[in-house]
Amino acid sequence: MNETGAPARRIRLALITGLSGSGRSSVAKCLEDLRYYCVDNLPLPLLRELLARPGELIEGRDRIAVVADVRTPGFEREFPAVLAEIDAERFDATLVFLEASDEVLIRRFSETRRPHPLAPDAPPSEGIRRERLLLGELRERADLVLDTSEWSIHEVRSVIHREFSELGGNGHQMLVSLISFGFKFGIPYGSDLLFDVRFLPNPYFVAGLRERTGREPPVQAYLDAQADFPDLLARLRDLLVYLLPRYQRENRSYLSIAIGCTGGRHRSVAVAERLAAALGDAGWSVQLLHRDVER
Repeated sequence: MNETGAPARRIRLALITGLSGSGRSSVAKCLEDLRYYCVDNLPLPLLRELLARPGELIEGRDRIAVVADVRTPGFEREFPAVLAEIDAERFDATLVFLEASDEVLIRRFSETRRPHPLAPDAPPSEGIRRERLLLGELRERADLVLDTSEWSIHEVRSVIHREFSELGGNGHQMLVSLISFGFKFGIPYGSDLLFDVRFLPNPYFVAGLRERTGREPPVQAYLDAQADFPDLLARLRDLLVYLLPRYQRENRSYLSIAIGCTGGRHRSVAVAERLAAALGDAGWSVQLLHRDVER
């Protein structure tokens, strides 16, 4: 109970664990963007103290994210015990387990040239094998298991916003994410709405425009001169202005809209730029990402 006698609001607690190299730090950064107080690799005795006295140690914070993994001494033995001790009346806890395929994890360790924490003097594959065995039971207990094998950082951000953002329930407006992409590199994971704009004339085949992008005035001027481009923008704007309030009415806090062309450098970028401006003018909070513009 708080001072007024009403039940105290529970603290939102995200516990992030999983395989080394699977993206735990990236998830923590996304949660920081959602105003979580993030702690990485806290020794388990200190984690217990934090969970016992959150109001004293982190005053005024109602969102906490903790990254815990095999780097912590005694993790595989003690961390499950810490989970069992969490006070459900005080915390709304979610255990997130991150993983990826062996091939992807080996490639990530090779790219960073860092040893696996469980195999400092052996190939990463041996550390990955040991870690999967150690964390098997913990994975089964997770509330949310995320395989990041094929994800970009933008796709990680999309999923974390979808699962943890509370904007829609707190009187704030739904966040709209506009992502331009190239179909030849795959469709963005977790897209709620997807529009294919490959029917537009392609600036890639126009002299002087191939090396430019849809953010640049010459490319946009070329597209503006095509009859379908302004017509498409007007129709998409009207459709989204109609749809977005209805998604928000369903307590959505985050909506991902993907705009795709062949390579993700010209047409989809220009359309996303114009739509972001139009939706911003209509009062929506818009996050704009161009996934493949630099490829």
